[in-house]
Amino acid sequence: MAERERYIPGVPCWVDTRQPDPQAAVAFYQSLFGWEFEDVMPPGSRGSYYVARLRGGDVAAVGSLTDGAPAQATWHTYIYVLSADETVSRVQEAGGRTLREPLDVNEAGRMAVFADREGAAFSVWQPGTRRGAQIVNEPGTVNFNGLNTRDAEAAKRFYGSVFGWRTLQIDGAEMWTLPGYGDHLEGLNPGLREQIAEYGATPGFEDVVASISPIGDDQKGAPAHWDVTFGTDDADAVADRAAELGGRVLAPPFDAPWVRMTVIADPQGATFMASKFVPESGARSESADRAA
Repeated sequence: MAERERYIPGVPCWVDTRQPDPQAAVAFYQSLFGWEFEDVMPPGSRGSYYVARLRGGDVAAVGSLTDGAPAQATWHTYIYVLSADETVSRVQEAGGRTLREPLDVNEAGRMAVFADREGAAFSVWQPGTRRGAQIVNEPGTVNFNGLNTRDAEAAKRFYGSVFGWRTLQIDGAEMWTLPGYGDHLEGLNPGLREQIAEYGATPGFEDVVASISPIGDDQKGAPAHWDVTFGTDDADAVADRAAELGGRVLAPPFDAPWVRMTVIADPQGATFMASKFVPESGARSESADRAA
């Protein structure tokens, strides 16, 4: 399931980070994940946009801060749509805001930036020559995207209206689902449903597109936001390496159902998670739930 040739509307398809010093960020992520970079901006452009690749496939990007944006490094989630312009009206009708009007990105596609009712920013991507990440769900590539919110019910109404998302409870956590996404994935990877069932995953897991997490009382002042998780084959090693490269380990590696993960801030402050898939921990969790 690593190679990704196409997406369907309503699925996160791309991530990038905007940085005060993009060249320094390139050096950090190149050393951390082994990414190879290419600046795809035309010669003479005011800023840079470095596309990161593994095995020649696009996985993420590092760019300069955009005009008017806060001088703060962050990771951004893009959601695949058929029309960025039509999404504007859906967002506004649902109570959100347009932070950046739709614009063409050369022939690559068309994008726009929005905020949901709570202020969490996200982008949409209407594909042209670029559809999104070409490799996912393996070490050094995007594994998951998640919304952090204080008002889950309002978020459900908003994202349900804009993208048609629903939610599913898994191991005490709540996940965004998109009806029909599992059919799409099964078409790309015949036998996927059977593989998911063998792992003992909750029925409906194949439709999961993202997570939804409450912002706890211990995170006072933290705004609603989207986050990104990258896959890794060793969460402990990637945490150690990030610290060596000047990043900060915000949450040391810990075990959770199905994964071992860590939370990291890069040297300029953009936060992300790194997660190793541990299927036996999910099986233990499922067994404990049944016993209870």
